[in-house]
Amino acid sequence: MDAREYCVVETLRDGRRATVRALKPSDEAAIREWARHLGPETIYRRFFAPKRSLSEQERTFYLNPDFDTHVALVVTLEEGGREVMAGGGRYVGCGPGRAEVAFMVDDPHQGLGIGSMVMRHLIVIAREKGLREFVAEVLPENAPMIKLFGKCGLAINTKREPDALHVTLTL
Repeated sequence: MDAREYCVVETLRDGRRATVRALKPSDEAAIREWARHLGPETIYRRFFAPKRSLSEQERTFYLNPDFDTHVALVVTLEEGGREVMAGGGRYVGCGPGRAEVAFMVDDPHQGLGIGSMVMRHLIVIAREKGLREFVAEVLPENAPMIKLFGKCGLAINTKREPDALHVTLTL
């Protein structure tokens, strides 16, 4: 499987069709529009700090995954006759057989199962690439993410750090 070409259509909890696909550099404008729908708490939960924008270096990193050690998927929906981005996730290699996994869903689309959907597809890709573990740092108050990891079907090990919960998921 070439993760650069990954594309699957699924159904959300509310019955709408969603496309889970590989991020493309041409998605930059859609990502900018999507980011306008990210509330301060959503941003804080993802980056562990308030953040108004990404630096040029961060933008380059996030928009150009190599789809070998860095895989990024987005979820799009049709709304008002046009495709809109609702969320996404990625993993980035952080050691032999390991990758750090992260997700973000914009505020209007939270609670529809988008994070879980992306997680399932990242697991498929990661297993095919021979990864053995996902790791993540999660704020202790980020109950939706902790719940997502607990329900993803993977063996989970958690370790409480002073400011975060360190999660290890066995693929």
